[in-house]
Amino acid sequence: MATVNPLDPVLYPHSEEQLRLMARVARMYHEHGMRQSEIAELLHISQPRVSRLLKRATEIGIVRTTVALPAGVHTDVEERLEQAYGLRQAVVVDADGDDLDVTPALGAAAADYLAATLIGGDTVGISSWSATLIAAISAMRPFRTPVVDTVVQLVGGVGDPRVQMQATRLIGQFAAHTGAEPLLLPTPGVLGTAAARESLMTDSTVAHVVASWSTLTVALVGIGAVEPSPLAQQSGNAFPEADRAVLEVAGAVGDVCFRFYDAAGTMVDSEFNDRVIGIGPDELRAVERRVAVAGGARKTAAIRGALLGGWVNVIVTDRSTAERLLVDA
Repeated sequence: MATVNPLDPVLYPHSEEQLRLMARVARMYHEHGMRQSEIAELLHISQPRVSRLLKRATEIGIVRTTVALPAGVHTDVEERLEQAYGLRQAVVVDADGDDLDVTPALGAAAADYLAATLIGGDTVGISSWSATLIAAISAMRPFRTPVVDTVVQLVGGVGDPRVQMQATRLIGQFAAHTGAEPLLLPTPGVLGTAAARESLMTDSTVAHVVASWSTLTVALVGIGAVEPSPLAQQSGNAFPEADRAVLEVAGAVGDVCFRFYDAAGTMVDSEFNDRVIGIGPDELRAVERRVAVAGGARKTAAIRGALLGGWVNVIVTDRSTAERLLVDA
Protein backbone atom coordinates (compact mmCIF):
# COMPACT_ATOMS: atom_id res chain seq x y z
CA MET A 1 0.00 0.00 0.00
CA ALA A 2 1.38 3.44 -0.93
CA THR A 3 1.77 6.03 1.81
CA VAL A 4 3.00 9.62 1.83
CA ASN A 5 5.53 10.56 4.53
CA PRO A 6 5.73 13.98 6.24
CA LEU A 7 8.09 16.32 4.39
CA ASP A 8 11.38 16.91 6.15
CA PRO A 9 13.75 19.40 4.43
CA VAL A 10 16.75 17.65 5.96
CA LEU A 11 15.73 14.31 4.48
CA TYR A 12 14.44 15.73 1.19
CA PRO A 13 16.87 18.31 -0.33
CA HIS A 14 14.33 19.84 -2.73
CA SER A 15 12.53 23.15 -2.80
CA GLU A 16 9.28 23.41 -0.90
CA GLU A 17 7.36 23.72 -4.16
CA GLN A 18 9.02 20.61 -5.63
CA LEU A 19 8.21 18.61 -2.54
CA ARG A 20 4.65 19.90 -2.48
CA LEU A 21 4.14 18.93 -6.11
CA MET A 22 5.66 15.49 -5.62
CA ALA A 23 3.44 14.85 -2.63
CA ARG A 24 0.36 16.11 -4.46
CA VAL A 25 1.01 13.93 -7.50
CA ALA A 26 1.79 10.92 -5.31
CA ARG A 27 -1.46 11.26 -3.38
CA MET A 28 -3.52 11.68 -6.53
CA TYR A 29 -1.92 8.63 -8.16
CA HIS A 30 -1.55 6.21 -5.24
CA GLU A 31 -4.35 7.19 -2.88
CA HIS A 32 -7.04 8.44 -5.26
CA GLY A 33 -6.30 6.05 -8.12
CA MET A 34 -6.08 8.73 -10.79
CA ARG A 35 -4.35 8.02 -14.10
CA GLN A 36 -1.21 9.96 -14.97
CA SER A 37 -2.97 11.62 -17.90
CA GLU A 38 -5.74 12.85 -15.57
CA ILE A 39 -3.19 14.23 -13.11
CA ALA A 40 -1.34 16.02 -15.90
CA GLU A 41 -4.55 17.63 -17.18
CA LEU A 42 -5.73 18.68 -13.74
CA LEU A 43 -2.40 20.19 -12.64
CA HIS A 44 -1.59 21.61 -16.09
CA ILE A 45 1.75 19.82 -16.37
CA SER A 46 3.00 17.30 -18.92
CA GLN A 47 2.43 13.59 -18.46
CA PRO A 48 6.20 12.82 -18.68
CA ARG A 49 6.70 15.26 -15.79
CA VAL A 50 4.04 13.42 -13.76
CA SER A 51 5.94 10.18 -14.41
CA ARG A 52 9.25 11.78 -13.33
CA LEU A 53 7.69 13.21 -10.17
CA LEU A 54 6.26 9.82 -9.20
CA LYS A 55 9.61 8.15 -9.79
CA ARG A 56 11.46 10.75 -7.74
CA ALA A 57 8.87 10.56 -4.96
CA THR A 58 9.63 6.87 -4.66
CA GLU A 59 13.41 7.40 -4.78
CA ILE A 60 13.47 9.87 -1.89
CA GLY A 61 10.96 8.00 0.25
CA ILE A 62 7.85 10.16 -0.06
CA VAL A 63 6.15 7.05 -1.44
CA ARG A 64 6.83 3.68 0.12
CA THR A 65 5.22 0.45 -0.95
CA THR A 66 4.49 -2.38 1.47
CA VAL A 67 3.10 -5.83 0.69
CA ALA A 68 0.54 -7.32 3.07
CA LEU A 69 0.79 -11.12 2.97
CA PRO A 70 -2.51 -13.02 2.87
CA ALA A 71 -3.14 -15.58 5.61
CA GLY A 72 -1.34 -18.83 4.88
CA VAL A 73 1.17 -17.22 2.50
CA HIS A 74 4.76 -17.22 3.78
CA THR A 75 6.88 -15.65 1.05
CA ASP A 76 8.96 -13.92 3.72
CA VAL A 77 9.94 -17.29 5.22
CA GLU A 78 10.49 -18.71 1.74
CA GLU A 79 12.91 -15.91 0.86
CA ARG A 80 14.83 -16.39 4.10
CA LEU A 81 15.18 -20.11 3.39
CA GLU A 82 16.37 -19.42 -0.14
CA GLN A 83 19.00 -16.99 1.11
CA ALA A 84 20.12 -19.16 4.03
CA TYR A 85 20.64 -22.30 1.96
CA GLY A 86 21.25 -20.94 -1.53
CA LEU A 87 18.07 -22.50 -2.86
CA ARG A 88 16.56 -21.98 -6.25
CA GLN A 89 13.11 -21.85 -4.66
CA ALA A 90 11.31 -22.63 -1.40
CA VAL A 91 7.59 -23.30 -1.02
CA VAL A 92 6.28 -23.06 2.56
CA VAL A 93 2.74 -24.00 3.59
CA ASP A 94 0.73 -24.08 6.79
CA ALA A 95 0.57 -27.66 8.05
CA ASP A 96 1.03 -27.90 11.79
CA GLY A 97 1.23 -31.33 13.36
CA ASP A 98 3.22 -34.55 13.11
CA ASP A 99 4.58 -36.13 9.93
CA LEU A 100 1.29 -37.80 9.03
CA ASP A 101 -0.59 -34.52 9.40
CA VAL A 102 1.71 -32.53 7.11
CA THR A 103 1.69 -35.00 4.21
CA PRO A 104 -1.61 -33.93 2.56
CA ALA A 105 -0.72 -30.23 2.75
CA LEU A 106 2.76 -30.85 1.34
CA GLY A 107 1.28 -32.96 -1.43
CA ALA A 108 -1.18 -30.25 -2.41
CA ALA A 109 1.53 -27.56 -2.37
CA ALA A 110 3.87 -29.69 -4.48
CA ALA A 111 1.08 -30.36 -6.98
CA ASP A 112 0.51 -26.60 -7.31
CA TYR A 113 4.25 -26.01 -7.73
CA LEU A 114 4.46 -28.60 -10.50
CA ALA A 115 1.38 -27.21 -12.21
CA ALA A 116 3.04 -23.79 -12.35
CA THR A 117 6.56 -24.87 -13.33
CA LEU A 118 6.18 -27.77 -15.76
CA ILE A 119 5.86 -25.86 -19.01
CA GLY A 120 7.05 -28.38 -21.60
CA GLY A 121 10.07 -30.35 -22.75
CA ASP A 122 11.15 -31.71 -19.37
CA THR A 123 12.54 -35.13 -18.51
CA VAL A 124 11.55 -35.84 -14.92
CA GLY A 125 13.04 -38.37 -12.53
CA ILE A 126 11.01 -39.57 -9.53
CA SER A 127 12.16 -41.55 -6.51
CA SER A 128 9.83 -44.43 -5.67
CA TRP A 129 9.39 -44.61 -1.93
CA SER A 130 7.87 -41.40 -0.66
CA ALA A 131 4.47 -40.84 0.92
CA THR A 132 4.74 -37.10 0.19
CA LEU A 133 5.35 -37.75 -3.52
CA ILE A 134 2.38 -40.08 -3.65
CA ALA A 135 0.29 -37.31 -2.06
CA ALA A 136 1.68 -34.75 -4.52
CA ILE A 137 0.97 -36.74 -7.65
CA SER A 138 -2.44 -37.80 -6.35
CA ALA A 139 -3.28 -34.10 -5.95
CA MET A 140 -2.15 -33.17 -9.47
CA ARG A 141 -4.66 -32.35 -12.16
CA PRO A 142 -4.04 -33.53 -15.72
CA PHE A 143 -2.39 -30.99 -18.03
CA ARG A 144 -4.31 -30.15 -21.18
CA THR A 145 -1.23 -30.68 -23.33
CA PRO A 146 1.93 -32.78 -22.74
CA VAL A 147 4.48 -30.95 -20.57
CA VAL A 148 6.94 -33.79 -19.85
CA ASP A 149 8.69 -35.94 -22.44
CA THR A 150 9.75 -38.82 -20.19
CA VAL A 151 9.32 -39.71 -16.51
CA VAL A 152 12.08 -41.95 -15.16
CA GLN A 153 12.29 -43.98 -11.95
CA LEU A 154 15.35 -42.97 -9.89
CA VAL A 155 15.60 -45.88 -7.45
CA GLY A 156 14.65 -49.53 -7.75
CA GLY A 157 11.04 -50.29 -6.99
CA VAL A 158 10.70 -54.05 -6.69
CA GLY A 159 9.61 -55.26 -3.26
CA ASP A 160 6.40 -56.22 -1.50
CA PRO A 161 3.81 -56.56 -4.33
CA ARG A 162 1.29 -54.27 -2.65
CA VAL A 163 3.78 -51.44 -2.22
CA GLN A 164 5.52 -52.14 -5.51
CA MET A 165 2.17 -51.41 -7.10
CA GLN A 166 2.27 -47.99 -5.38
CA ALA A 167 5.65 -47.24 -6.98
CA THR A 168 4.40 -48.29 -10.41
CA ARG A 169 1.22 -46.29 -9.88
CA LEU A 170 3.28 -43.24 -8.86
CA ILE A 171 5.19 -43.21 -12.15
CA GLY A 172 2.15 -44.19 -14.20
CA GLN A 173 -0.11 -41.54 -12.71
CA PHE A 174 2.50 -38.82 -13.21
CA ALA A 175 2.90 -39.96 -16.82
CA ALA A 176 -0.87 -39.87 -17.37
CA HIS A 177 -1.17 -36.36 -15.91
CA THR A 178 1.75 -34.86 -17.84
CA GLY A 179 1.70 -36.79 -21.12
CA ALA A 180 5.10 -38.33 -20.40
CA GLU A 181 6.48 -41.67 -21.54
CA PRO A 182 7.12 -43.76 -18.37
CA LEU A 183 10.45 -45.49 -17.86
CA LEU A 184 10.46 -47.96 -14.94
CA LEU A 185 13.43 -49.48 -13.11
CA PRO A 186 12.54 -53.17 -12.58
CA THR A 187 14.91 -53.90 -9.69
CA PRO A 188 14.98 -53.67 -5.88
CA GLY A 189 16.31 -50.44 -4.43
CA VAL A 190 18.84 -52.17 -2.17
CA LEU A 191 20.46 -55.56 -2.80
CA GLY A 192 22.20 -57.91 -0.39
CA THR A 193 25.64 -57.65 -1.98
CA ALA A 194 27.62 -55.39 -4.26
CA ALA A 195 28.12 -58.34 -6.62
CA ALA A 196 24.38 -58.77 -6.98
CA ARG A 197 24.05 -55.10 -7.84
CA GLU A 198 26.81 -55.31 -10.45
CA SER A 199 25.09 -58.29 -12.02
CA LEU A 200 21.77 -56.50 -12.33
CA MET A 201 23.39 -53.35 -13.68
CA THR A 202 24.50 -55.29 -16.76
CA ASP A 203 20.90 -56.08 -17.69
CA SER A 204 19.96 -54.16 -20.85
CA THR A 205 16.65 -52.90 -19.43
CA VAL A 206 18.34 -51.57 -16.31
CA ALA A 207 21.19 -50.05 -18.31
CA HIS A 208 18.70 -48.19 -20.51
CA VAL A 209 17.06 -46.57 -17.48
CA VAL A 210 20.42 -45.73 -15.90
CA ALA A 211 21.59 -44.07 -19.13
CA SER A 212 18.50 -41.84 -19.13
CA TRP A 213 19.46 -40.26 -15.79
CA SER A 214 22.00 -38.04 -17.55
CA THR A 215 19.18 -36.40 -19.54
CA LEU A 216 17.06 -35.32 -16.56
CA THR A 217 15.98 -31.71 -16.25
CA VAL A 218 13.91 -32.20 -13.05
CA ALA A 219 14.32 -34.64 -10.15
CA LEU A 220 11.36 -35.04 -7.80
CA VAL A 221 12.41 -36.73 -4.58
CA GLY A 222 11.51 -37.37 -0.99
CA ILE A 223 13.91 -36.97 1.93
CA GLY A 224 14.24 -39.88 4.32
CA ALA A 225 15.39 -40.08 7.91
CA VAL A 226 17.76 -42.89 8.93
CA GLU A 227 14.80 -44.67 10.49
CA PRO A 228 12.89 -45.90 7.40
CA SER A 229 9.38 -44.72 6.72
CA PRO A 230 6.46 -47.17 6.99
CA LEU A 231 6.25 -47.19 3.20
CA ALA A 232 9.90 -48.20 2.82
CA GLN A 233 9.50 -50.84 5.52
CA GLN A 234 6.53 -52.37 3.74
CA SER A 235 8.25 -52.21 0.37
CA GLY A 236 10.94 -54.71 1.23
CA ASN A 237 13.52 -52.01 0.55
CA ALA A 238 14.00 -51.14 4.20
CA PHE A 239 17.55 -52.27 4.88
CA PRO A 240 18.47 -54.45 7.85
CA GLU A 241 19.01 -53.06 11.34
CA ALA A 242 22.73 -53.85 11.05
CA ASP A 243 23.03 -51.52 8.04
CA ARG A 244 21.16 -48.78 9.81
CA ALA A 245 23.42 -49.09 12.86
CA VAL A 246 26.53 -48.77 10.69
CA LEU A 247 25.12 -45.71 8.93
CA GLU A 248 24.21 -44.06 12.22
CA VAL A 249 27.71 -44.65 13.60
CA ALA A 250 29.08 -43.07 10.42
CA GLY A 251 26.99 -39.98 11.22
CA ALA A 252 24.12 -40.41 8.76
CA VAL A 253 21.07 -38.24 9.39
CA GLY A 254 19.08 -38.79 6.22
CA ASP A 255 18.98 -39.91 2.61
CA VAL A 256 17.84 -38.97 -0.85
CA CYS A 257 17.27 -41.99 -3.11
CA PHE A 258 19.02 -44.20 -0.48
CA ARG A 259 22.19 -42.09 -0.65
CA PHE A 260 22.92 -41.32 3.01
CA TYR A 261 24.62 -38.13 4.23
CA ASP A 262 25.64 -36.57 7.53
CA ALA A 263 24.44 -33.38 9.22
CA ALA A 264 26.60 -31.26 6.89
CA GLY A 265 25.18 -32.99 3.83
CA THR A 266 28.34 -34.99 3.07
CA MET A 267 27.72 -38.52 1.83
CA VAL A 268 28.75 -41.07 4.45
CA ASP A 269 31.38 -43.64 3.56
CA SER A 270 29.76 -47.09 3.69
CA GLU A 271 29.68 -50.26 1.63
CA PHE A 272 25.90 -49.82 1.69
CA ASN A 273 26.28 -47.41 -1.26
CA ASP A 274 27.66 -50.24 -3.39
CA ARG A 275 24.40 -52.17 -2.98
CA VAL A 276 21.99 -49.42 -4.03
CA ILE A 277 20.42 -49.41 -7.47
CA GLY A 278 19.55 -45.78 -7.89
CA ILE A 279 20.83 -42.48 -9.18
CA GLY A 280 24.26 -41.55 -7.81
CA PRO A 281 25.17 -38.30 -6.01
CA ASP A 282 27.02 -36.74 -8.92
CA GLU A 283 24.25 -37.58 -11.38
CA LEU A 284 21.62 -36.20 -9.04
CA ARG A 285 23.46 -32.95 -8.36
CA ALA A 286 23.89 -32.46 -12.11
CA VAL A 287 20.11 -32.18 -12.53
CA GLU A 288 19.16 -28.52 -12.95
CA ARG A 289 16.05 -28.59 -10.76
CA ARG A 290 16.10 -30.97 -7.77
CA VAL A 291 12.77 -30.75 -5.97
CA ALA A 292 12.20 -32.30 -2.53
CA VAL A 293 8.83 -32.60 -0.85
CA ALA A 294 9.40 -33.18 2.88
CA GLY A 295 8.44 -31.88 6.29
CA GLY A 296 7.66 -32.71 9.89
CA ALA A 297 9.76 -32.62 13.04
CA ARG A 298 11.12 -36.15 12.57
CA LYS A 299 12.80 -35.17 9.30
CA THR A 300 14.19 -31.74 10.19
CA ALA A 301 17.82 -32.91 10.53
CA ALA A 302 17.55 -34.92 7.32
CA ILE A 303 16.10 -31.95 5.42
CA ARG A 304 18.77 -29.60 6.77
CA GLY A 305 21.51 -32.00 5.64
CA ALA A 306 19.96 -32.34 2.19
CA LEU A 307 19.89 -28.55 1.78
CA LEU A 308 23.42 -28.03 3.10
CA GLY A 309 24.80 -30.78 0.85
CA GLY A 310 23.12 -29.50 -2.29
CA TRP A 311 21.18 -32.72 -2.76
CA VAL A 312 18.15 -30.58 -3.60
CA ASN A 313 17.74 -26.95 -4.61
CA VAL A 314 13.97 -26.63 -4.36
CA ILE A 315 12.12 -27.51 -1.14
CA VAL A 316 8.40 -27.84 -0.47
CA THR A 317 7.92 -27.96 3.30
CA ASP A 318 5.68 -26.87 6.15
CA ARG A 319 6.02 -23.62 8.08
CA SER A 320 7.07 -25.20 11.38
CA THR A 321 9.85 -27.15 9.69
CA ALA A 322 10.94 -24.05 7.76
CA GLU A 323 11.26 -22.09 10.99
CA ARG A 324 13.31 -24.87 12.58
CA LEU A 325 15.59 -24.89 9.52
CA LEU A 326 16.16 -21.16 9.91
CA VAL A 327 17.40 -21.48 13.49
CA ASP A 328 21.20 -21.12 13.39
CA ALA A 329 21.08 -21.33 9.57
